[in-house]
Amino acid sequence: MTFDSVPQSAVEVKLDGLTLEIPAERRTLGGICSFLESVALHQHRILCSLAVDGAPINLTQPPDDTKTFASIEAETMGLSDVPSQLIKAALQQTISLRDRVQSAVGLVMINERKHAHELWWGLSLALKEPLLTLSLLPENIYGATEGQASLTQLRKWQLEQLGAVIQDVNNACEWDSPTVLSDVLETRVLPWIDRLQTSLTLWHETVMANARSTVHHGKHAH
Repeated sequence: MTFDSVPQSAVEVKLDGLTLEIPAERRTLGGICSFLESVALHQHRILCSLAVDGAPINLTQPPDDTKTFASIEAETMGLSDVPSQLIKAALQQTISLRDRVQSAVGLVMINERKHAHELWWGLSLALKEPLLTLSLLPENIYGATEGQASLTQLRKWQLEQLGAVIQDVNNACEWDSPTVLSDVLETRVLPWIDRLQTSLTLWHETVMANARSTVHHGKHAH
């Protein structure tokens, strides 16, 4: 919808399920997103998801103002929800990476050696994405008990493990046979991703359960 193409009432805007009136000067997608962000911040919350006509859009990229639209649905989260959202984001990145590596296992067999290497190099840069997302978590979220490693120590181990996995694949790239590269992707990279996915799933469930428990106790305290 451009600035004066459609009357304001033609667009339905919802924030956390409630319909919002949008100021007349905020008729573009960018203007509406900015308005929603300010409403969320006033409530000490953060805009965490936005769907335009049912399709989710990336909040970190400026929205395209040239397309017409009829509805916007936005959701916010409280500051206490940020850790669970970060773990969830890292989990989604891990699942996406697994699909890419699984696909690469077959693709390196049918591509020329140079293309196979390019495919791997692109993957090797992406493998750290979930770990970077997790690095934004506060240290106290992990809740390590006595004798357990701290979150900082766990991050170091994860990076060391990933470094060793990447080195093994780089070594496999030196062989002429594409089978060697394919095998290492399957026996080293995929298991590393699977272990990360399992631990993130468990961690996310634990954080969510703790949050529910806190809310439950809070209600009883009142």
